[in-house]
Amino acid sequence: MDVHKQTPGRKRHLVVDVLGLVFLVLVHSASLQDGAGGLLILQKLFDRIKHHLHNRWCRLKLIWAGGAYTSIVATTRQQFGWVLEIIKRSDDMRGFQVLPRRWVVERTFGWLGRYRRLARDYEHATSSSENMVYLASIRRLLKMVVT
Repeated sequence: MDVHKQTPGRKRHLVVDVLGLVFLVLVHSASLQDGAGGLLILQKLFDRIKHHLHNRWCRLKLIWAGGAYTSIVATTRQQFGWVLEIIKRSDDMRGFQVLPRRWVVERTFGWLGRYRRLARDYEHATSSSENMVYLASIRRLLKMVVT
């Protein structure tokens, strides 16, 4: 619970492509660990791919993730057959440095942070928070296409 905003804590997990376009969003309470949330969104992605008409041509083989997801590397390989590559910070890094491939999702979080409804958690339900992320990503995509 954030004392100043009077809203319960939330975590957002995103699955994006290499351009930073949003595929899937999962919002849950902050009490759930990152590894468990990562496993939930990968299960959601797997279910969406599995029930898709063109499942045989799925080219998804490699997923890049942050250091918080190291606990689910073996589970991802066993359950889904995908390779989960962890992008870690080295110990000798001082200050801010761009990590390879991790900046794509961080950039997407930065784009989403520009929207007022996503800058703070105004939503009470996690499903409405997920839908606001989808709406913001659709709006951003439409602005890219029009200009």
